Amino acid sequence: MNIDSIKEGIVIDHITAGRGMTLYRLLGLDDLDCSVAIIKNVPSRKMGKKDIIKIDSDIGVDTDVLGYVDPGVTVDVIRGGKVVEKKKIELPEVLTGVIRCSNPRCITSTEENLPQIFRLSDPKGPVYRCAYCEARAKDHNSN
Repeated sequence: MNIDSIKEGIVIDHITAGRGMTLYRLLGLDDLDCSVAIIKNVPSRKMGKKDIIKIDSDIGVDTDVLGYVDPGVTVDVIRGGKVVEKKKIELPEVLTGVIRCSNPRCITSTEENLPQIFRLSDPKGPVYRCAYCEARAKDHNSN
């Protein structure tokens, strides 16, 4: 298999095998008008297997989504065919607009204009709780 290198764009690397499609969906990459490659189950010395996403456009990616779904991924910014910036993504302390509160009594269920805000309450879990009602967020892998 041959996936061309990109001249200008973003490479999301070190994605845990099997999570590439989840990131693709949550980042809204299907709405882009550029080439996007999802490479699944790539052999990796460190991880055994990993996924990679290559985006042939210099767009901003939501690092909160990346950190929530798969902390430890790296984002490489490519310009002129070379990596000019490499960011290691970690768990975000606050998630805004990434997940929705499942508590039907939460104020966000009745007030449409309130942002969905979750705070990291336990990084070991990781566990996020709604900023308004303290309900625990569902695990993103259970969707």
